Amino acid sequence: MAEDAKHHSALVTRLINMVMQRGKRSLARRIIDQSFELIMSKQPNADPLEVLQRAVDNAKPRLEVKARRVGGATYQVPLEVPTDRQTSLAIRWIVNLAGARKGVPMREALATELLEASQGHGNAIKKRDEVHKMAQANKAFAHFRW
Repeated sequence: MAEDAKHHSALVTRLINMVMQRGKRSLARRIIDQSFELIMSKQPNADPLEVLQRAVDNAKPRLEVKARRVGGATYQVPLEVPTDRQTSLAIRWIVNLAGARKGVPMREALATELLEASQGHGNAIKKRDEVHKMAQANKAFAHFRW
């Protein structure tokens, strides 16, 4: 994926693409730039790109469940998540859960979600833990992997 022109980061490009709605890239870029400014004002010594990287790394799921049909029954089979999908899921969860915060502008919600995820708590981390718990609960069906 191409690097973002301003931040020189492919991760920022992926974040912009996830925030973007109806092809309005300049608005998505502005939301992310304002979120980065808010992160810098809340934590003056923190680099927003490092906060983003840490948030995504913390929110990445290692395992997930996938429905497999075997002999008329559907089993939730735990599978390891490929690296690219881990990043995509983490970014998607952070953006969607930031957007779900009611009564808060997206730039503030995104900044808060990124800061919380980078510190190891927040909604995106809860989501990751739920996915891991589901995979752990269905470990008995791991032999249906193929």
